[in-house]
Amino acid sequence: MGRVLLAAPRGYCAGVERAIVTVEEALRRFGAPVYVRKQIVHNTFVVDDLTRRGAVFVEELDEVPDGALVVFSAHGVAPAVKEAAGLRGLRTIDATCPLVTKVHKEAARMAESGHRIVLIGHAEHEEVEGTLGEAPERIHVMDPARPEELELDGSEPVSWLSQTTLAVDETMRAVEGLRERFPGLVDPPSDDICYASQNRQEAVARIAPECELVVVVGSANSSNSRRLVEVAVNAGADAAHLVDRASDADERWLDGVRTVGVSSGASVPEPLVTELLDWLSARGFADVQPVTLTEETLTFSLPLELRTSRNRG
Repeated sequence: MGRVLLAAPRGYCAGVERAIVTVEEALRRFGAPVYVRKQIVHNTFVVDDLTRRGAVFVEELDEVPDGALVVFSAHGVAPAVKEAAGLRGLRTIDATCPLVTKVHKEAARMAESGHRIVLIGHAEHEEVEGTLGEAPERIHVMDPARPEELELDGSEPVSWLSQTTLAVDETMRAVEGLRERFPGLVDPPSDDICYASQNRQEAVARIAPECELVVVVGSANSSNSRRLVEVAVNAGADAAHLVDRASDADERWLDGVRTVGVSSGASVPEPLVTELLDWLSARGFADVQPVTLTEETLTFSLPLELRTSRNRG
């Protein structure tokens, strides 16, 4: 018989909860279809569920009919996207996470101050694309795993920002390297790593040393979920795997394992974690021990467009 260490916090953060409820409320108030640019959050289960309820997910605005309602995802969009929506006469609701909006504002302020901005993150991620759009001529994206690829001479003041879903340790190492290269490096007013990403990483790091295996529930395109797998291994777990659903888990992972750690990314609904726990229980891991790092109480108001509609209703 084995045991399970169930990390908390896990699952939905305040920004994800707000984004999902935004689409649900838009469908309830305005009816289907409600178009959503990109995935509202990076979770296959959530996207499939909202699709069944009438949401239509598109990659770009040219797939949205003129005059239709479109929701911008939690990851944020560049100002040019909002301008294009306005020119098309699209009705818009911005579900960008407020913590991402904060980074956008910092980027705009730094650019206006004449700084070159190093944005630590993954160039292909939607959040980075949106932030880059605030000042594309002054922002330089640096992959934390490949800092040597950054081309910047430092002839102007240099500031840094980061994608909110990165691993904290990896980001700080990248910043240390930047500071060696640019001694006058200017920090943002506050850490950009999302509180929820940081809490989940710290919770996984706490349980990992006791686990031969850590299983993280989350989709492959979820940056914060992938970081949890990395954190688990770096913190001492013998192995760690990312699964979208319990059906993705492999019984061979359990060979020789006495303790399994379980967590989930910030865009994962709790029923998917319960599904994994049931899968583990059926294979002899029925002793589930919660390990709680901290309690999260932060909530965000719905976008102004829905608050206004609600008041009028």
